[in-house]
Amino acid sequence: MKYGFDNAKYLTIQSEHIKQRIAQFGNKLYMEFGGKLFDDYHASRVLPGFEPDSKFKMLYQLKDELEIVIVISAVDIEKNKVRSDLGITYDVDVLRLRDEFLARDFSVNSVVITHYNGQASADAYRKRLERMGIRVYYHYTIEGYPNNVALIDSEDGFGKNDYVETTQPLVVVTAPGPGSGKMAVCLSQLYQENRRGIKAGYAKFETFPVWSLPLNHPVNIAYEAATADLDDVNMIDPFHLEAYGETAVNYNRDIEIFPVMNALFENIYGESPYKSPTDMGVNMIGSCISDDDICREASLQEIIRRYYTALCNLADGKASENEVSRISLLMKRAKITTADRKTTVVAKERLEKSHVATAAIELPDGTLLSAETSPLLGPSAALLLNALKHLAGIAHNVKLIPKQMISPIQKTKVTYLHGHNPRLHTDEVLVAISMMSLIDENCKMALDQLPNLFGAQVHSTVMLSEVDRKTFNKLGIGLTCDPVKKIIQNP
Repeated sequence: MKYGFDNAKYLTIQSEHIKQRIAQFGNKLYMEFGGKLFDDYHASRVLPGFEPDSKFKMLYQLKDELEIVIVISAVDIEKNKVRSDLGITYDVDVLRLRDEFLARDFSVNSVVITHYNGQASADAYRKRLERMGIRVYYHYTIEGYPNNVALIDSEDGFGKNDYVETTQPLVVVTAPGPGSGKMAVCLSQLYQENRRGIKAGYAKFETFPVWSLPLNHPVNIAYEAATADLDDVNMIDPFHLEAYGETAVNYNRDIEIFPVMNALFENIYGESPYKSPTDMGVNMIGSCISDDDICREASLQEIIRRYYTALCNLADGKASENEVSRISLLMKRAKITTADRKTTVVAKERLEKSHVATAAIELPDGTLLSAETSPLLGPSAALLLNALKHLAGIAHNVKLIPKQMISPIQKTKVTYLHGHNPRLHTDEVLVAISMMSLIDENCKMALDQLPNLFGAQVHSTVMLSEVDRKTFNKLGIGLTCDPVKKIIQNP
């Protein structure tokens, strides 16, 4: 793979920049942490070379100076809101996040339940956490937030919230997802600290959009595609332009709320430490792009991938026409079509010839391969075998899994497990060649090539099962599918 991002540089300069911001506020900083702290695969896709756990590694350099506060909204607890990427509810994800932090030797201070208004489900959740020895605080719903500055900055506003006692110079405030109330927790703490005579500051860590890149840079457009369901829009920061005469990119929600933030800062500090929403950010990711062309191309591919994801979600009833339309417009803005994804073209060409479901893969070295469905294998499973044989230098006509081994698996799937599709999935194929690797050198050679699939791209002309999607994800393969559910049969 070709890399366009200097990860080592990022780990160094990002942690140093945060240290400088801590010092700016007298050695106490509340940092709102947006996006994913780990498993940030979007960033690693649009910035090849960015490691999915880079932000964790960066914070690890500061771990002796920081503690973590996890935020969850009482509204999300009440609704049993689910993280779509993990398939778990937000209340469960809070515990998962806490376990991940503790396993990496980070200090987790507490959990703050925001938007609290006496919800019984929130009370039950608090009791559950407290039985586990976790400190829990309530932050209440404030009428007119965020525009009613007079009420917010009063005893009946932030003054009503529980004070979260912290001891470290850096307090990272994170949450399972957007809309949890991270910013309000940070501002409430500034109010509470100020009442106690403690000087503290606020900063925002948001990976995207990248403020130092142009508005229409593919990296920033890819962010809009990723958040099409949230109606986020990248904009030129007018406050930054007016204050410094420099163009910087931010997004609509931060720009819209900045006048309110500024008023709150002035009430708390006497004057605002920031002249623009971009000033509040501490992200240095734009300074670590080492090859702009590589990142541009990777981001264009991500936009197409997001488009296919939205189409499939729409077919499943999980997305709206508006989301698909928004990404379609972003593709026009980026001057790309689905034909700019090589695997899409190859898979569709094979479909036209075979009239059965097909799939195509682009390996990290640029090699393009395709496969089609058969009575024994689905297109993705057949494609995976073809790719492994190619990488291992095994002739295409060599059968890694004997037919007599596949038949019993199919019988179990259909007869005993009452499945409707007898064809082997990708995970079943991998288990089969793993077993065969004990007695077959070709299978062992093929299995050894699995790490070399990382970064490959796949397109399927039918929507794949959840099992296949997860297998490709675990292998680090970028997947897109046509929004077609039924496997096309031979005419």
